[in-house]
Amino acid sequence: MSVREEQPERPVEADGTAHLFRALGKQIKLLREAAGLHQRELAAVTHVGESLISSMERGVRTPQPEFLEAADEALDGRGMLKVAIPEVRAALSRSRTRHPDWFRDYAKAEAESTQLHDYSNQAVPGLLQTPEYARAIFTQRRPLLDEETIETRVADRLSRQQIFERWPAPTFTFVLEEVVLQRPIGGRAVHRAQLRYLLELGALRTVELQVMPTDREEHPTMGGSFILLTPKGRHQVAYTEIYGHARLITDPEDVGVFADRYGIIRSRALRPSESLDLIEKMLGER
Repeated sequence: MSVREEQPERPVEADGTAHLFRALGKQIKLLREAAGLHQRELAAVTHVGESLISSMERGVRTPQPEFLEAADEALDGRGMLKVAIPEVRAALSRSRTRHPDWFRDYAKAEAESTQLHDYSNQAVPGLLQTPEYARAIFTQRRPLLDEETIETRVADRLSRQQIFERWPAPTFTFVLEEVVLQRPIGGRAVHRAQLRYLLELGALRTVELQVMPTDREEHPTMGGSFILLTPKGRHQVAYTEIYGHARLITDPEDVGVFADRYGIIRSRALRPSESLDLIEKMLGER
């Protein structure tokens, strides 16, 4: 078992990565508009989601080299996007090592995972957050962060969501306490957009999303959120993070305790279809 105390977060703008992605986002938007295409049309021809196009244009998601190749061709960019591919590859390589020390072991395990199981009782987990929701989370953090650091934190968090685009895809399950879905972090508009995004992700074949109702009389764990990961070729590990104290747990007996808890939580939560129905009702769409 390894225990690491959180160190002060080091701004990562110094390597220019955030500026690179924001500049690329502006170029993509400029070329798209010059070609007379809507975001959904560019998404269709490059085989990505419309929400991903929006996030890349705002500089909060990383444009992958394969996307830049396809977009340059589709938008008649004449190499404007392709020329940035070496810098993007280098930036992606740097981003794998720029997490704080206390988080680095987990980030590496997550990126290599074949299975990920997440129980959250305070907020929507980072892998499921919209840019606006993530920005609201970082804006409210104490001590306060400056605006540029907030935008970089958002970009770094959303870049982890590229795990959903891997193939073969990992297996994902998430259990969220009902109160997490009721708390309007960032305001009503941000909250509703976040709920819709959960519906979108919950519809993926690789994702099972469940809600633990607040009215359940029995609960196997009241000690906080946790994550179970199975890195490729390795045994399952557990991860917890409370008030800046992170633990990556590798002892098989300790991990087994978390696995037992998670199994009980899933058995007492709503089924995935029921959970999505509940979210739709929250949105007033059922």
